[in-house]
Amino acid sequence: MEDHSSWDYLPVEHIRTPVFNSGVVSEASNGGNDFSISLDAVVPDDILERIFTFLPIASMMRATSVCKRWHDIICSRRFLWTHMLPQRPWYFMFTSNKTAAGYAFDPILRKWYDLELPYIDKSSCFISSSCGLVCFMDNDNRNTISVCNPITKHSRRLLEPPGETLPDYSTIAMNVDRLSHKYSIALAKSKQIPEDFVRWDFSVYKYDSSSGSWVTSVREVFVGWRGGDNSVICDGVLYCLIHSTGALGNVNPRHGLIMYDLAGEPSETSLMQTSISVPCSLTCGRLVNLKEKLVLVGGIAKHNRPDIIKGIGIWELHERQWHEVARMPHKFFQGFGEFDDVFACSGIDDLVYIQSYGATALLVFDMMQKQWRWSVKCPVSKRFPLQLFTGFCFEPRLDITV
Repeated sequence: MEDHSSWDYLPVEHIRTPVFNSGVVSEASNGGNDFSISLDAVVPDDILERIFTFLPIASMMRATSVCKRWHDIICSRRFLWTHMLPQRPWYFMFTSNKTAAGYAFDPILRKWYDLELPYIDKSSCFISSSCGLVCFMDNDNRNTISVCNPITKHSRRLLEPPGETLPDYSTIAMNVDRLSHKYSIALAKSKQIPEDFVRWDFSVYKYDSSSGSWVTSVREVFVGWRGGDNSVICDGVLYCLIHSTGALGNVNPRHGLIMYDLAGEPSETSLMQTSISVPCSLTCGRLVNLKEKLVLVGGIAKHNRPDIIKGIGIWELHERQWHEVARMPHKFFQGFGEFDDVFACSGIDDLVYIQSYGATALLVFDMMQKQWRWSVKCPVSKRFPLQLFTGFCFEPRLDITV
């Protein structure tokens, strides 16, 4: 089960409270009188800036509240964000079915923080994150799309996208340029053609923050397949999981992968012609961008029972071939308790977070160390049988704005 070592519940205001006391050095002069020297007064800005780059992001947020000088240094455009020690992605866990209440887990300090998300009224939404920004699409009104920085609370609502207003299935993916901080969003919609049980309309729309507008990238009709609710952008390519409808007898495999180059010229080649099979029969699949490499986290289905999960595997895509990275050890799989055939999963850099919808247990897999580890126990418990939990990971950044 989870790591039950001591944990701290800290409201986000605590992160911003002063914790650095200006040091005072007292020495005795020849006259026997004491004099005080403020360390803050004698340390130049460039040295302070270097010191701040060694802090975890939570400590840096507190430092902005110490004094105006520290705030201005950290929040200035010239701050050496590129020289900072690597920051590990946080995981935000929704803890309510009806509201956007939740907590964010910091894997460096191993603490949970009470965090409020702007523009979000409930946890039922589609989510994608990249380089400090998070994109939300309302599940009930899929024309309502917002982008925010969860740390700074900077947010904005985007123009309504074109296309079908009530698609049967939708998925959204976001990518932020790490140099310019400009971002793009890919929205894929899938809707069954009326009175046709075989054909599904599939379309992709792209939003560019530079122009502030949407464009239609591609439209195609799938036969025997439909779009799903999971996608990711890796190295400029949009990857979407698709699902077999079973209308043509193509029950297994239940999933496939299509790709579309968002920066390339329009192609007459069908998306289905370049599709890739999944590595095995899956109950569900989750696509993750780890350092611009496509990773698939999937629920491995039982033989002849594709709706029952027997384990979880992780694969990485190399030149259209899946290579297995790891399988979740059985003791961790059992640690979730009752595990549904679907689950929440997201990842950034080298970390993959896996969470059961029916519990607050959060498992972390380190791709570099090939190590599984429970997070510190979340400061919330299940209060009623139908209470569901989900979440997403994001990079904590102070320098990215929308």
